[in-house]
Amino acid sequence: MQWNTLAERLFGAQHGIVADGDLLLGTPTFDGQPLAVIGTTNHAPIGVRLALAQARAVLDTVAQHPGRAILLLIDTQGQQLRRRDELLGINRAMAHLGMAIDLARRHGHRVVGLVYDQALSGGFITSGLIADACYALPEAEIRVMRIPAMARVTKLPEARLTELSQSNPVFAPGVDNYVAMGGVRALWEGDLAAALREAVAHTPTDDVRARDGAARGGRQLAAAVAQRVLDAA
Repeated sequence: MQWNTLAERLFGAQHGIVADGDLLLGTPTFDGQPLAVIGTTNHAPIGVRLALAQARAVLDTVAQHPGRAILLLIDTQGQQLRRRDELLGINRAMAHLGMAIDLARRHGHRVVGLVYDQALSGGFITSGLIADACYALPEAEIRVMRIPAMARVTKLPEARLTELSQSNPVFAPGVDNYVAMGGVRALWEGDLAAALREAVAHTPTDDVRARDGAARGGRQLAAAVAQRVLDAA
């Protein structure tokens, strides 16, 4: 779905969200209250400049509008694979973005992520996965690592990983698998404004992804292992 179509379905034609290159910014009124929208479009590669621009928008919201809810609109192909960005410290810029979102959460801002097109790799990890909860449209594409890349990292044959992906969501891309693992809390269908209203009002502020993954059968051990670590601390 195009970002402007999504914005109209969420906020109406006078949403006021604008695109500055690959960056989306706006403060539409939602249920009588201003809501900060920060996001990306055009399958944006997240480089130093775009990561810092998003972080600045988050920090400005924290500083100037205490408690204002934040909606992260996510459409990214992952981090910018370019020597310039590597030399400028893309890892630190993306970490700064993630820390800015975490700071907003700690200061009482409800932060909701929505994958409306695609979410890949580090561009997703440092945005939607750091929100209070991440949601997605059914047609969205989500993955952190393709099976060929996973094979190179794990040293396991692609055929074996493909076989595992048929029964284990951890090894498979796709929005339904991320719902099963708890990384995506739910899919938004039908009345998107109602879905956003529910998310802003009732999204938990504690991290329940591992618990959701266990309940849905997508990550059967993560929650139990985390609890054992806490019990042993």
